[in-house]
Amino acid sequence: MNVDLIFKIAAVGMIVAVLNILLTKSGREEQALMTTIAGLIIVLLIVIQEVAELFNTIKDLFGF
Repeated sequence: MNVDLIFKIAAVGMIVAVLNILLTKSGREEQALMTTIAGLIIVLLIVIQEVAELFNTIKDLFGF
């Protein structure tokens, strides 16, 4: 497993957390929620790409 993947997910999480705190403190709860949802979608896309790569590797390994 690539350590860069963990760092990417952690970086997205930290950025979203800071933005969420800043937006919540300024009274913009809706934008904070949208930022959190956007961060979740970004992380899901990263994970989906890695799972697709895993399936392709397994497919190539077994020759399907």
